[in-house]
Amino acid sequence: MARKKVIQIYEKTYTPDEIAKMFKISKNTVYELIKRGELHAFKVGNKMRIEESEVTRFKEGSKPSQAPYSGNNAHQSQILHIAGSHDFLIEQLIKYITGQANDISIQPTYVGSLEGLMMLYKGSCDVAAMHLLDPTSKEYNLPFIKQLFVHEKISVIRLAEREQGLITAKGNPKQIFSIKDLARKDIRFVNRQKGAGTRFLLDSLLAENKIDPSDILGYEVEEWNHLSTASYISGGIADVTFGIRSAATKLGLDFIPIEKEKFDLIFKWTSKNEKAIEFLIDILQVTDFRNSINQSEGYDASELGRVMFETKNWRKTK
Repeated sequence: MARKKVIQIYEKTYTPDEIAKMFKISKNTVYELIKRGELHAFKVGNKMRIEESEVTRFKEGSKPSQAPYSGNNAHQSQILHIAGSHDFLIEQLIKYITGQANDISIQPTYVGSLEGLMMLYKGSCDVAAMHLLDPTSKEYNLPFIKQLFVHEKISVIRLAEREQGLITAKGNPKQIFSIKDLARKDIRFVNRQKGAGTRFLLDSLLAENKIDPSDILGYEVEEWNHLSTASYISGGIADVTFGIRSAATKLGLDFIPIEKEKFDLIFKWTSKNEKAIEFLIDILQVTDFRNSINQSEGYDASELGRVMFETKNWRKTK
């Protein structure tokens, strides 16, 4: 008796490395997405795998929502996609909105200020979070925004001013006090990824101090958020990083202030996200969200909700 041939079809799967190449992000970002539950994976032994159907779902979820927002209709859910710089204030904002509305949610993608702005430009998100210093004008964000967005409906809203500086181990055992100390031969550094606003600022400061990056031990070692770089210091893997005061505070590390920078949210208005964006701006301008920022060390919320720029004042004339 002939045996029946059984054919079992398995769904194609990807490794985190393949996902990183597919979306042009780092492998660390892929693991962050998995950790936050935004990308679902399973283990084969001790290796992570992501099914093709999950990749498709993630791609679709990363696009700006097509559902109209309605504050009076709970079953019509609107997802606003924020892409760009990672900051604890963004996490607080998402948590605050979750407690305020059942029919609007925020989906973050932390890819750095520059990539977030480019995603907004390409229409891959609704809001960009950024703090990019233009080294020529010494102005934050607007020089980049004005070059990219001419005909689109754009609003730039101030989130906060925050402190950037050097993060060292408790007690600052290596006696690191300035950017020039990064070039010392006994100092191990850990950096942020290319495209991050923090990396832009650091490189500008290195140029001002005439420091060649090749003279910094660890300059090429990159991480994708402030806690990751700060954890190198708390774990003794590196001696110093450049980051925000709140990351140092969270891990009980020392902080040497260097710069105060502007952190803004850039909104790209469409007919489909208009009501949801208006709701989000109301959160920034007329609610008590400011209180949560004032309780966070390293931030100044005095300009929270201020309109820094709008293309052609379109909201005032429509």
